[in-house]
Amino acid sequence: MRAGAARTDPRPRSKIRKNDTVMVIAGKERGKTGKVLRVIAEKNRIVIERLNMVKRHRKAQGVQSPGGVVEKEASIDCSNVMIMCERCNAPARIGAKRLEDGSGVRICRRCGEAIDK
Repeated sequence: MRAGAARTDPRPRSKIRKNDTVMVIAGKERGKTGKVLRVIAEKNRIVIERLNMVKRHRKAQGVQSPGGVVEKEASIDCSNVMIMCERCNAPARIGAKRLEDGSGVRICRRCGEAIDK
C-alpha cells in the first residue's frame, strides 16, 4: 500500500486470538466461558469450544464417513464476547502497551496485568 492511501478494509483487527479464554456477554450462550478455537478475521467472528452448538445433517461419503446428524460449534461475533483476565478472573476490556524491548503486549484494562505471556 502506498503512503497516504486509505485502507481497503474498514474493519479494525480483532483483539481476540486463538487459545484465549473468553466470556459470552450477549445471545443465547450469555454468561458462559470457553476457549477460542478459531478466529475468522474476514467476518469478525470467532468459534468457541463447546459453545453455540448447531446440528448439521450430513450425507454419507462412503464407508469412512457415515451420514447422520453432526453437532458442531457455530461462530459468534467478536462484539458478543469479552476476554477473561486470569489475574482478575473476570471479563475485561483489552488495551495495548509497548515493552522496553519494543514488542507489543495486550493488557487488562481492569488490573493492568499483561494478558500475553
